Amino acid sequence: MSSLVLRGVHDVVSYIDARPRISGRAGLIWWLALGGLFLDAFSNSALSAGLGPMTRDLHLSPTQIAILTSLASWVAIAFNPIGGWMADRWGRIPPLIFAKFLAFAGAGFAAFAPTFELVLVGRFFVGAAYGIDFAIAMAVLAEFTPARLKSRLNTWQGIWYTAVSSNLILAIAFYNLGVGDSIWRFAVGSAGVVALALFLAQIIFMVESPTWAARKGLLDRAAASMSKIYGQDFTPAPLADRTPILNMANRGAANIALIFRGTYLPRTILAATVQIGQSIQYFAVGWYLPIISLTLFGSDFVVATLGALVFNVFGIIGGFMSPRIGKILGLRRASAVGFGAVFVMLLILGFFYETLPIFLAFLVPSLFILFHSGGPGANGKSISTLSFRSELRAGANGVIGALGSTGAALGLLIFPLLKAELGLGPTFLILSAVPLAACIICSIIKWDPTRAPVSPDEETDAPQFRNDAAQVAVPTR
Repeated sequence: MSSLVLRGVHDVVSYIDARPRISGRAGLIWWLALGGLFLDAFSNSALSAGLGPMTRDLHLSPTQIAILTSLASWVAIAFNPIGGWMADRWGRIPPLIFAKFLAFAGAGFAAFAPTFELVLVGRFFVGAAYGIDFAIAMAVLAEFTPARLKSRLNTWQGIWYTAVSSNLILAIAFYNLGVGDSIWRFAVGSAGVVALALFLAQIIFMVESPTWAARKGLLDRAAASMSKIYGQDFTPAPLADRTPILNMANRGAANIALIFRGTYLPRTILAATVQIGQSIQYFAVGWYLPIISLTLFGSDFVVATLGALVFNVFGIIGGFMSPRIGKILGLRRASAVGFGAVFVMLLILGFFYETLPIFLAFLVPSLFILFHSGGPGANGKSISTLSFRSELRAGANGVIGALGSTGAALGLLIFPLLKAELGLGPTFLILSAVPLAACIICSIIKWDPTRAPVSPDEETDAPQFRNDAAQVAVPTR
C-alpha cells in the first residue's frame, strides 16, 4: 500500500474531511470522547434524583443544599480554562484520562462520606473532572469530524439526557432494593464505576489528535496518529517540502486574549451567551426536575422520579434531533428559537403551575426540556468548538465553558434559595428573563459556524490552504 505524505495541517484536515463517515478507530475515539460527556452528565446528575433522600439523610438546610449542588459547577469554573490550556499545550488525551481519574476519586469520596463536609470534597473532584473533560472532549470531537458532518457534534446533548435518564432509572432500582435514604450514595457510587470503565478504555484506545499535533508543528507525531487511526501508512514530508504554519498562536495562556478581538469577538459573545443562558435555565430548572416533580405530583418517590424520567426522555429526543435541527436552521437560529420557546414554557409554569391539569403538568416541563435540548442546550458547546482554530479551540472552550459553569453554578445556587423564599411560581417567572435575553442576543449577532462561507477552522483560513482544501495527502511509494 502506498504511503501518504503529510505536508502540513491542511493535508491532515483534507484527509479527515474527505472521509465519508466517522468509522473504525476514529469512530471508537469519537464515541469514547462522547462517553466522557456521558460521565460528566452522570456525575453531575448523580445527586439530582436522590436529593430529597439525601436532604433527610444528612439533615441539610436550604443553604447547604444550594452549596452542595452548585459546588461542582463553581469548581469547574476554574478547571475549564485549566483543562483547555493543558490540552492546547500538551495534547488532548493525557488530560482527558486524568479527568476520569478525578471523577473516580470524587465518586468514591462522596459515596462513602459520613459527613456533609466530606461529600463536598468528593464534589470538588467531580467539578474538577467536569471542567477539564468538557472543554477537551468537544475539541476532540471537532477534530475527528468531517466538515460536512460538523452539526453531529450536537449529539452530545442526547448523550447528556441519556445519562441523566440512566441515573433516574437506577434511582428507582435502588429504591426498590430497600436502601432507604442512602439511595443517593448508590447513585454517586455508580458514577465511579462508569469513570473507572472509561478510564481504562481511554487509556487503551484513545489516540492523540493529528490535527492538534500538525498545527503545533509536530508532523511526525501527526503522521503516527493518522497511521494508527486510519490503518494506512502516513509519513511526514521532508522539512523543505512542508507547508509553513501561518498565524500560529504560540503564546500559551496569552492566546486567550485573541478570542476577544477582531473577528473572534462576536463569535465569543454568541457562544458565551448561548452557553451561559442554557446553563442557567437547565441547572436552575432541568437539574431540579425530580424536586419540581415532587411538587407537581406529590411526595411518592417512584411517581415523582418517573415524572422526571418522562421529562428527560424528551431531552433525549431533542438532543438526538439537535444535529438535524442545527443543519436545517443553523446553530444560531436554532438557539434563538429554542430560547424563545423556553421563555414561553417558563411563563406558563410561573403563572399556572398550581392549577395545571395533570396532562399539562407533564407536557409543559417536557416541552421545556425538548426545546432546550433541541436548541441552545446543545449549541453552546458546538458553537464554541466550531468557531476557533485548533490551537485556540480547547482554550476557548475552557474560557467559554467557565462562563457556562458560572451560569450553572448560579442556577443551582439560586433555585433552592428562591424557591424557599418566594415559592415555585415566582421562581419560574424570575428565571424566564434569562432565555428572553439570550433569544434577543442570538437574534442580533449573525455569526453561525454552520453558515460561514469558508470553514472557520484555522486549517483553511490562509489563502494557500483554501486552494489546497480539495487535495488529500500526496501518495508516494
